[in-house]
Amino acid sequence: MNDKSVKAGVIFALAAYTMWGIAPMYFKLLTSVPALEIVMHRIVWSVVVLCLLLAVRKKFSQVFKAIRDPKIIVTLSISGLLLAVNWLIFIWAVNNDKMLDASLGYFINPLFNVLLARFFLQESLTRLQLMAVFVALAGVAFLVFSYGQLPWIALVLATSFSIYGLLRKKVTVDSMPGLLIESCIMLPFALLYWIFMDTTSGNMSLNSLNLNITLLLAGVVTTAPLLCFTAAARRIRYTTLGFFQYIGPSIMFLLAVMIYQEPLDTTRMITFVCVWSGLLIYVYDSLRVYRKSRRIIQN
Repeated sequence: MNDKSVKAGVIFALAAYTMWGIAPMYFKLLTSVPALEIVMHRIVWSVVVLCLLLAVRKKFSQVFKAIRDPKIIVTLSISGLLLAVNWLIFIWAVNNDKMLDASLGYFINPLFNVLLARFFLQESLTRLQLMAVFVALAGVAFLVFSYGQLPWIALVLATSFSIYGLLRKKVTVDSMPGLLIESCIMLPFALLYWIFMDTTSGNMSLNSLNLNITLLLAGVVTTAPLLCFTAAARRIRYTTLGFFQYIGPSIMFLLAVMIYQEPLDTTRMITFVCVWSGLLIYVYDSLRVYRKSRRIIQN
């Protein structure tokens, strides 16, 4: 892999995670629209955008090959449901001034991935990885003890996306065809909701031009970072790509505190510090293992 390709991969990775990080700014433009209705538009317009992209790239053969396998359809049906839940909770959190909770969820997500890899993929954990998980869990436990309630938004987002990633890892379908199949499985439910529910934005002929454009952009908001992500994954090591994943929740955290003035009390700050400490331990250990493997390869 040449330096030019790696540099392009880094740029694509930065673009993908930056777009995921600023996505809340887009959803804040739709605070007048219920979260479930935004998910409906996101599914519909994602199908349209993905069909166009796959047609241009002549990759519909991958879709047709995948849908002939019942196991893949079952797996993508479950992953599609998890994705819809993740979208719904994330959008609801952003538009109800809970962006800090959403960012906490995506900070916890990599550590949840470590646990799932241990229990479902039989990947062994190093002592430092175990320490990282326990430090982060200590932060969550402190939040529960202080407030007397679970940070359910963060936990649902982290759990749903971790299990989603695990399921997608087990199916041999590229991200874009896979997302189209997932979206098409969700599409009948989205259309039924659109047709039979008295939605605030359902009749687009009555909407303002700005609202219609914003709703149509839901497909682009969904697919654009995914395209950059897949482009990055092809050009740089997956381990390297993993280090960029903290850009998204970091941007969300800054937006929540500095732009949208969400309260950050001492208890929440201690929780974030614990989770960040866990992530630092995890990143340090990942770098240590990566450098060790590089030395072995070079020798």
